[in-house]
Amino acid sequence: MNPSTYPAAQHVMVLYTGGTIGMQASADGLAPASGFEARMRDYLDTRPDLPVPAWRFREMAPLIDSANMTPEYWQRLREAVVEAVQSEGCDSVLILHGTDTLAYSAAAMSFQLLGLPARVLFTGSMLPAGVPDSDAWENLSGALLALGRGLAPGVQLYFHGELLAPTRCAKIRSFGRHPFAALRRKGGGTQVEAIPPSLDYRQARQPAKVGVLPLFPGIGADVLDGVLASGIQGLVLECFGSGTGPSDNPAFLASLKRAQDQGIVVVAVTQCHEGGVELDIYEAGSRLRGVGVLSGGGMTREAAFGKLDALLGAGLPAAEVRRLVELDLCGELS
Repeated sequence: MNPSTYPAAQHVMVLYTGGTIGMQASADGLAPASGFEARMRDYLDTRPDLPVPAWRFREMAPLIDSANMTPEYWQRLREAVVEAVQSEGCDSVLILHGTDTLAYSAAAMSFQLLGLPARVLFTGSMLPAGVPDSDAWENLSGALLALGRGLAPGVQLYFHGELLAPTRCAKIRSFGRHPFAALRRKGGGTQVEAIPPSLDYRQARQPAKVGVLPLFPGIGADVLDGVLASGIQGLVLECFGSGTGPSDNPAFLASLKRAQDQGIVVVAVTQCHEGGVELDIYEAGSRLRGVGVLSGGGMTREAAFGKLDALLGAGLPAAEVRRLVELDLCGELS
């Protein structure tokens, strides 16, 4: 990594949420386990050559497999980060997290922590610490070294020597040392002039109920109606290509219009790994726009989900949520 122009971390809080990095064998297979602070300290004691910054440790409760991550847990994580920075004098936070939903959590925290002057870095591992060929210690020590070299304020993801923007990446592999990749997305939005005070990191949030629905050939209004009737406040609609859907299905379009009338915010993203949504290119996209669907531009599924969760969780009115969805808040649309 290149030398940084940002100040080196001096005081790092390590927040351990569970995940593969600290798992140990149980009767039912690998499971989250306490005691990782001592294992981490023992490892670093064997590597006095590593110039890692001073750190302290907090174990989140409960420790979870990241497959069990929820927006409610994100609120506890946000509170722990804010407490570490404001009350404990930490200039950086390292979050140890399972890889399955790491991209979701890192994207969500990017929106939950807007304006935070500290550095927040997520990492984890594909194999538990201590097993043969594990990537745990290289990722953990590499993340600490990256903070020690200096990082820009905000949220980033570190894995196997690479720093990634959480709102522009995804987990694309279930194996190997490079599970995460930056996605080549496009379809930008105008950068917001100033972060609204209601979205400042110091403001408490409520978990929002957001859904995700991928379109598929033959999808009908009954499927969409079922999702909308579940009590969601926002929906990430994974569309085909540049943002198309079943535009010749009046019932499907009518269902989307009812969602808008009911204040449910629907955001279109593309199912493709590259590119983005431009709803006005095809009639099949413009008809979605006509019934209130918003363009997610080049946002990833994870970024769109986290953005809706943050905006709706801030208690903003639907009209303001709709306005901010299509504005760039932290690089998700750039």
